[in-house]
Amino acid sequence: MKKIFTVVLGFIMTVAMAEGVDQRQILLMNEMQRNHLLGEMRMLLTGIGAILEALAQDDRAAVARHARSLGMNMPHKMEGHMDNILPEQFMQLGMAMHKEFDRIAQDAQSEKDTKHLLQQLSETLGRCTACHATYQISVAKQLAGQGSQKNHGKHEAHSHTH
Repeated sequence: MKKIFTVVLGFIMTVAMAEGVDQRQILLMNEMQRNHLLGEMRMLLTGIGAILEALAQDDRAAVARHARSLGMNMPHKMEGHMDNILPEQFMQLGMAMHKEFDRIAQDAQSEKDTKHLLQQLSETLGRCTACHATYQISVAKQLAGQGSQKNHGKHEAHSHTH
């Protein structure tokens, strides 16, 4: 009886541990690229907080202003100079998210009701969640003599974050 219990317990622990393994796709980048990506994510999170605060105050002009700052013209947006590093699906999620922020800004200006704007923001935040569920960042350490970002595929893995 003890042997069966031990085998069953071992099996349960193995299954539980296997479910804890991070199955997300690894985005291999150098430290500068990682910092840029995380900086953009922090700007998005801060902007979403500002939009929520403006919605709570029923200030549609502020909603539009904050949403537009996260849209297609977002300063320091990574699309364009990191598109050769990041997978196409990642880039598509990011571009769709920026377009959705522009749509939120337009709808806030056209005086759509708060419930409508909250629904849009919820859908936009869903893109963030999908991205974080799909990808993780791994910092690449450059090999000796390779200083170019274009050689990012030849780096060796250094550490995992997110």
